[in-house]
Amino acid sequence: MIRPLLLLGAVLAAPAAASAAPAGPLQVTSKVLVESKQRAPDGTTRIALVPAKRAVPGDRVVFVLAYRNTGTQPLSNIVFDNPVPRGVAYRAPLPESAAPELSVDGRAYGALDQLSVPANGARRAAAADDVTHVRWRLARPLAPGAQGEFAFQAALK
Repeated sequence: MIRPLLLLGAVLAAPAAASAAPAGPLQVTSKVLVESKQRAPDGTTRIALVPAKRAVPGDRVVFVLAYRNTGTQPLSNIVFDNPVPRGVAYRAPLPESAAPELSVDGRAYGALDQLSVPANGARRAAAADDVTHVRWRLARPLAPGAQGEFAFQAALK
């Protein structure tokens, strides 16, 4: 099991765990990017993703998990589990990233519309703000030298 640390300033940290069977040389890195509005020479405003050094409530951030098989054998049954840090609200996967499985308790996973949370002695449909974990499973073995990445958008509460 690999547990890299995602850092956003000095206040946010979330481990991303990856487990593989059979065990092998799975290299996992993670980073947090923040949306930065930048004025272009033509006067328009563009949004760029930059490494997060500081962020304030309301800032939109992107968590990126990159992986690579550095070994000589395929790796199978790989699952990446990324807890969503307290003070961060899950929003959505990036359009170019595979949709993750979500959890509101770290135990049961599924699509957001399949999840519920306790509310006033009953249960209500889960909302994006209730998400506590984001998980991806590789559907096929990861070939030697193969790599990829997953990413999701979030906002600071």
